[in-house]
Amino acid sequence: MTALLWLRDDLRLHDHPALIAAAAHDGPLIIVYISEHHPALRPLGGASRWWLHHSLNSLSDALAQRGQTLIFRQGNPETILPQMVADYGVRQVFWSRRYHALTLDRDIKATLKTMGVGVKTLNSHLLLEPWDALKADGTPYTVYTPFWKNLFSKRDRIPLPQSAPKTLPPPVAACVSEDLASWALLPQNPDWAGGLRQRWDVGEAAAQTRFRDFLTQNLSTYAEHRNRPDLDGTSRLSPYLRFGEISIRQAWHEGLNAFEAGEAQAETFLKELVWREFSYSLLYHNPRLATDPFRPEFSRFPWNARPNDLRTWQHGKTGYPIVDAGMRELWQTGWMHNRVRMITASFLTKHLLIPWQQGESWFWDTLVDADHASNAASWQWVAGCGADAAPYFRIFNPILQGERFDPDGVYVKTYLPELSPLKAPVVHKPWESPSRLSYPAPIIPHQEGRDRAMKAYEILKSSG
Repeated sequence: MTALLWLRDDLRLHDHPALIAAAAHDGPLIIVYISEHHPALRPLGGASRWWLHHSLNSLSDALAQRGQTLIFRQGNPETILPQMVADYGVRQVFWSRRYHALTLDRDIKATLKTMGVGVKTLNSHLLLEPWDALKADGTPYTVYTPFWKNLFSKRDRIPLPQSAPKTLPPPVAACVSEDLASWALLPQNPDWAGGLRQRWDVGEAAAQTRFRDFLTQNLSTYAEHRNRPDLDGTSRLSPYLRFGEISIRQAWHEGLNAFEAGEAQAETFLKELVWREFSYSLLYHNPRLATDPFRPEFSRFPWNARPNDLRTWQHGKTGYPIVDAGMRELWQTGWMHNRVRMITASFLTKHLLIPWQQGESWFWDTLVDADHASNAASWQWVAGCGADAAPYFRIFNPILQGERFDPDGVYVKTYLPELSPLKAPVVHKPWESPSRLSYPAPIIPHQEGRDRAMKAYEILKSSG
């Protein structure tokens, strides 16, 4: 009897519960990835499409080495999967659960069951299911620290990672596949992905290499260096986790082993993994997290964006070096250091009074790690309207942030070479330099931006 494994955000062989279950099935196996076109699904951004192309290529090669074939289909999964089931006599379907399109998946599952097909779904993406991470009264957490404590107390329930199957069932020779290149996931005319190619190796093998390097070179200084964009102090695992090229359980257990062996800084790494988990809990219980403020009163917030300010921010021309360096790093590499993400997001929503949804949308298009849960939850956190959010009146001073976290200006000069002649600390306030620089003046003085934000917040409070 033929089985089918439907891949989504789980593009790996190691510790892949759905693949392991499908591999134990007695009979041929179809492994399919569907480029889904459906109104319930958010189209991928450009940077994510670039990553996806290379990730699928990598996985296809890995499967071919094991005698299997990765089938590519494009269209509506509600139509494609039942048709494949009928065409190839599929009797069992496997997939990894996802949490941003639950209704769609339930509808597909119901359709397949009416066809007499067994459907088995498994958790390949999270440490624990969102419905297993609730408060004692059965309600979801809205504050991170209690969520972290609860999950850490349940660490014995987190499954250990499993090895990749040693053998895979044979493919169905007659199964028709589209050509991945025909999907046009890679940018052309212009090809803006040169910086991405230079920065990233994509795929499961690259994820394992990156993780090994992090554990041996960066974990022992992680808590100290993770906020320094001028240092290679972070894991940079986020795109690999987003596309499931590395198992979250592997990352957790190896981090936990280091922590229990006496590496105190590993706790900070574990907490970052749990922030991702917390974000998915928020998304599960609030499906419109990317568009609607978690705190509904913020739907009345008096945003007051000025013409062209969004474009100026997007292009890294605000006149604040730490902000502009971050935006240019994002455009060039498809990634931005987490501390700088907070600074740039705060600047957009507070200094410029531009709705957080517009920033979230830009990051969705330009980040290789644009994640359904983390992107939205983090933008809401910075904007002050999310769960356990930073208060709206907490407004990052981009000058002080630059001086504190990029003290010698190394990060700024990497992405703003026009500021290379300046030394710290003036590199973070180049308007004080007597040198003639091809760099814009601040789009808005810091104090004026802060005052505008505070006034808007007072209007919101008084409107309640």
